[in-house]
Amino acid sequence: MKAITPPSTDSFVYSCASEDQWGYEQFIPEHILAFQVSGETHIFHQQGTFVLRKNQILLAHRNQFAKSLKMPGADKEYKVVSIILKSEDLKNFASLYNITCDKRYSGKYNLIFKPDAFFKSYFQSLIPYLEQPDKSNKNMAFAKVAEAVQILLNLRPEFRDFLFDFNEPHKINLEEFMLKNYQYNAPIGSFAKLTGRSLAGFKRDFIKLFHTPPAKWLKEKRLEQAWILIHQENKKPADIYLDIGFENLSHFYTAFKRKYGLTPTESLTIKK
Repeated sequence: MKAITPPSTDSFVYSCASEDQWGYEQFIPEHILAFQVSGETHIFHQQGTFVLRKNQILLAHRNQFAKSLKMPGADKEYKVVSIILKSEDLKNFASLYNITCDKRYSGKYNLIFKPDAFFKSYFQSLIPYLEQPDKSNKNMAFAKVAEAVQILLNLRPEFRDFLFDFNEPHKINLEEFMLKNYQYNAPIGSFAKLTGRSLAGFKRDFIKLFHTPPAKWLKEKRLEQAWILIHQENKKPADIYLDIGFENLSHFYTAFKRKYGLTPTESLTIKK
């Protein structure tokens, strides 16, 4: 699956696939509004899992880890249209309409709902922006984003707290967070942000706690989990490398051999 992103703006994304594929990005830095045109999206996030089905809309909160598995429908098609609701655009919208929100949002980070007539018409109106991205501009893109926000607020006024909470993550327990989320393939800076720390502060606290740099710890932790999955749960290497945070199978095999002296396949010859 390769997402098609208009070069003039990164506010609208059209994704399609003809076979099951994992999404690459696993950190969500901005709110996302997505409409499932066909097929299903299976989403694995920090609080659990859920399925976005055909003709459903997902409103996903910024600053979270999530993995997505694209699954074509019976017609072998998978299509999703996504709108990135960037904080900059939402702040501009809030300023235009005198919206204030000074409390931290504490509800669910992933909300699924059915589109009404306005939303169905809205997503149809995005087709020119997706098919002819070079003919749109930043102002046009902002107008479409603002329209989406207006429809959201008209449909459910309670979305206001979700959309306009611009607070950054607060400082949390580092060890607990890392042990629960090491399998997400994301930059170290994303781990730092979600634990409420600057990059420098994160590295300092991490080394003090784990006695090793975060990048090295993440690789070691993922490889240890790989060994358990292969040797104790009889998982195939090709079926697990994405699940535990490796970008590709080749990188996984190389890292595994450096640690254990054997490739994942060769290690199966060892008596359990």
